[in-house]
Amino acid sequence: MEALFYVSAFLCVYSYFLYPLILMLLPVRKKSKNGAEEEGQFPLMSLIISAYNEEEKIAGKLENTLEIEYPRDLLEIIVASDGSSDATDSIVESFADRGVSLVRVEGHKGKDYAQQRGIQASNGAILVFSDVATQIPKDAFSALKSAFEDASVGAVSSEDRFISHDGRLVGEGAYVRYEMWLRRLESDRAGVVGLSGSFFAARREVCEPWDALTDSDFNVARNCARMGLVAISDPAVVGCYRDLKNPKQEYYRKVRTVIRGITAIPRHSWVLNPFRAGLFAFQVWSHKIMRWGVPWFMLVFAVATLMLQGQAMVYALALLAQVIFYSVALAGWLSERMQQNTIVRIVFYFVQTNLALAHAAVAFLSGKRMTAWNPTRR
Repeated sequence: MEALFYVSAFLCVYSYFLYPLILMLLPVRKKSKNGAEEEGQFPLMSLIISAYNEEEKIAGKLENTLEIEYPRDLLEIIVASDGSSDATDSIVESFADRGVSLVRVEGHKGKDYAQQRGIQASNGAILVFSDVATQIPKDAFSALKSAFEDASVGAVSSEDRFISHDGRLVGEGAYVRYEMWLRRLESDRAGVVGLSGSFFAARREVCEPWDALTDSDFNVARNCARMGLVAISDPAVVGCYRDLKNPKQEYYRKVRTVIRGITAIPRHSWVLNPFRAGLFAFQVWSHKIMRWGVPWFMLVFAVATLMLQGQAMVYALALLAQVIFYSVALAGWLSERMQQNTIVRIVFYFVQTNLALAHAAVAFLSGKRMTAWNPTRR
């Protein structure tokens, strides 16, 4: 029981705290200039916007896209409509005279399939993927061009900026800042293990072996590792999003995302083999597999703590710390006003995230799979 206590405690903190420290101790990869996109040259870029029933936002998204500062004759704009049943397609077609193309997928087959159709219809050397809810700054494509001047870079992920509806920082804001910091550490080693699915770019050759049953953010990172390239997160490339008003929406979004992530691993299990994937495998184990296990490690740690009461002071202190920790999370769940406190907000979000991870694992083991795509409304 004592062994379980200490091992589970180690596993609880490994993915979030020890893994970044290990990355900081590893050597930084060398950049390779004079790549396919040499300095000063502007490659043809294809922006593929995936959409499903976005009649309320698609016009604003396209107006935002048309403001991007990049040579207009070198920017191709494609909307991949995943069987939209509202006015999305007709709105997109109204932008045809401004250079916007529509690719329609019949049957609502999923975001990744729609993106695949967009790839097939595109001509760019660099393919950029974005969701309708993402606002792209005017200078983002210039930053992408600069990032691809490094020949070792196969894909570039945006960094997320969440804007609350009343302008304040939400719980996810602190978490996203941590994730962006971790992605930068990974970017300087074997590359990120998953890109921001709402806004990222990749070389065309990285996207050609496309798996429509795997989330594109992991699909592209995996392809980079297989081809000896890296996928990086670039702080100069920013995607802006609204946070979700409804906490239940956010919770179930996480559940769906994790189910998709867990489903992808058995399909491409070579990413877990360090003899095939090298340092990238270590990062997948540490960032994905170990993090998905955190709720179960926390449960084992709690049980071990209870079983060891009365044996030593360290176990009594561990119990007290857990009672305080979960009480703070409960306070955040019971009162939105309490969530205005930074500590309460972070603890609540951490516990909510791990509940979603546990929920996703149980659902996956019960046979649940995510195929159809219904974008989260922000």
